[in-house]
Amino acid sequence: MDIDGATVLVTGASSGIGAATARAASRAGARVVLLARREERIRRLAEELGEEALAVPCDVTDRTQVEKAVRDAVEKFGRIDVLVNNAGQGLQATVDAIDPDDFRALLELNLVAPLVAMQTVLPVMRQQGAGAIINVSSGITWSTLPGSGAYAASKAALQKLSAIARAEVAEAGIVVSLMYPSITETEFVGALRGSVEDALKMEASSGLRPQPPEDVADAILGLIRSGAEQADLVPEEFGGTVKS
Repeated sequence: MDIDGATVLVTGASSGIGAATARAASRAGARVVLLARREERIRRLAEELGEEALAVPCDVTDRTQVEKAVRDAVEKFGRIDVLVNNAGQGLQATVDAIDPDDFRALLELNLVAPLVAMQTVLPVMRQQGAGAIINVSSGITWSTLPGSGAYAASKAALQKLSAIARAEVAEAGIVVSLMYPSITETEFVGALRGSVEDALKMEASSGLRPQPPEDVADAILGLIRSGAEQADLVPEEFGGTVKS
């Protein structure tokens, strides 16, 4: 898909990978729709990006808010060409210590919310006869790291959901792809559920060098352009394709 002139809707756009993706898409000529709960941040970003950006405060775990955001985007720009399902949260706890309520909330945000967002944009994309959906997973799904079970499980489930969605909507001219970042320099760890201290220790002991969110944004734009099934920024020794 040509990004120039496309309308790109990004969830979790207030910081990190989401904000970097919105900036990269805007530089490539896209009109961007910024979804996040932190209204002040996305409004500042929209002002930075100019008239071809729309900030829509949205809790993506609330279907009514997601549906309104999509309506607002279509009203403003006439179409939605790309959905980047980026909003997500971590949970650091061993299996015997996972709070079931935390796990349910994690699944709502990391798995159910991307499903609802896809369901909401698919009718628009079907009517257009084209569209691209990028779901952001995590390279952690390829590792067996103690304490990451809940988060890795949510992202592994997103992988399977995405793969089946890709097969189901291909005939409509819609492409579903999956992005696997590695450790990224964002606010992610500080906002996770469970033990932030243990998560920082796990990152420090992993041997991985945190990557700037702009690298992930560039890879996401590459997926939009190519329509490939997936892309990753994970080193080969951890199961990815990036050469050390």
